[in-house]
Amino acid sequence: MIDELTRLYDGYVDGYRDPDGTLPKLMRLKRVHTGFVVRNAELIADGERFDAETREAALAAALLHDTGRYEQLRLYNTFRDSDSVDHAVFSHGIVKEKGWLDALVPDVRRRDAILNAVLYHNRRDVPEGLGELTETCSHTVRDADKLDIFRVLEDQVEHTDWKSDTRAFWNLAVGAPPNPVVVECIEKGLPVDYQSIKSLSDFVLIQVGWMYSGLRYRTSRRLCRERGHLEFRRGFLHQLTDDPAIDRLCDLVCSAL
Repeated sequence: MIDELTRLYDGYVDGYRDPDGTLPKLMRLKRVHTGFVVRNAELIADGERFDAETREAALAAALLHDTGRYEQLRLYNTFRDSDSVDHAVFSHGIVKEKGWLDALVPDVRRRDAILNAVLYHNRRDVPEGLGELTETCSHTVRDADKLDIFRVLEDQVEHTDWKSDTRAFWNLAVGAPPNPVVVECIEKGLPVDYQSIKSLSDFVLIQVGWMYSGLRYRTSRRLCRERGHLEFRRGFLHQLTDDPAIDRLCDLVCSAL
């Protein structure tokens, strides 16, 4: 099922190629991201020993989770949901409209679990009462997505002139200290309202907070630790600010990974 679904998905993405056959840069980055999310989902499914049915559904949801990003970029020239559309809702609608799962996943329960995981992958919380398969698929996609967002930030820092071109980081102030509201939320294990993000330090600390309270699975935390994501952020944050909250928060998260 996954191989056929990938073929259909890539056929859809191919529709956004330029006349010379190239995919626009930001769309190409999004397709690369999706590939990494699927691979992370595989690692989580294997590490957590999902059964075959659950594993296949989780991988399908990982593949489809950002389907709407291509049309979002075409219509609005941005990936920022607050300036365009909720990309998860958009993705869910496109996947349903295309009907890819109708033939490939005849079991309604599995099909709904995949669609729900796409719909809820960016929500603050996954709604309760939707069934174990929906919950597992949703949390797998959410963890796999975060793990690759960690990679994307590191790639941006290492390969772009982020000090002078801050577009990838919402044009946030580079040298400002973290917002105390953000620091407090992370210390308490609470989600951070994106309206509280005032600086690049806050932007990075959001991801540090995910490592503390936003990764569902033991395998996800292990991958985060083995890949050095926390220590990269500690070092990067020290380039941005000398606020003592940085080491305090990173030490807190280190003890939880």
